[in-house]
Amino acid sequence: MPKIAKQQPRKGKIRIFIVEDHPLMSEGLTRLFNNEPDLTVCGQANTAFDALKMISQHKPDIVIVDITLPDGNGLDLVKDMKRRSIKSFALVLSMHDESLYAERALRAGAKGYIMKHEASKEVLKAIHKVMNGGIYLSGKMSDRMLHKIADVKSVNEALSTETLSDRELQVFQLIGQGRGTRQIADELCVSVKTVESYRAHIKLKMNLKNAHELTQHAVHWVESNQLN
Repeated sequence: MPKIAKQQPRKGKIRIFIVEDHPLMSEGLTRLFNNEPDLTVCGQANTAFDALKMISQHKPDIVIVDITLPDGNGLDLVKDMKRRSIKSFALVLSMHDESLYAERALRAGAKGYIMKHEASKEVLKAIHKVMNGGIYLSGKMSDRMLHKIADVKSVNEALSTETLSDRELQVFQLIGQGRGTRQIADELCVSVKTVESYRAHIKLKMNLKNAHELTQHAVHWVESNQLN
């Protein structure tokens, strides 16, 4: 009978790269990780642009990514990492409700999603689970995703933001935060025509009749999810 090769123990510390635009949060995470005997922070960035460049240079084992960054969306960074075949794992650490973004993060290529209000030991648990080949989600979110797979889609789901693409959701959020079409175009570095196209797709997917209805729904969604 052939012998089964044993998994070799890891040599050296797990190298972590932090993508976070709030200095206090970044400093806190750095202290937390560097105080662990098997973890070390090898680099930091506060924008997606700088992060992508530095991740390629530092080659970390795992990248901790915030969703809201000054120059874009953290999920776009995760997608860029995947497109460039960067081998580092991505773990999203965000203030945004997991029910809104966890599934999107996994689809983008992340190996887990954890909210910032979780205890430090849970963040460490998430890192080790991802590094051991697993996917980290809270128990509540794991149950939600399993129920979603098992349940038949309801009629009301057609009005859900789940039907929107990541970029459409980003536009929807900005509309709800009071941004006009030109402001959204400037913030996302796209043309006004592109934003108008996103708005049209959102209205169609969410069965909204006009721009006024779109704005009303977007504002209500932003307020309900405390994204102001």
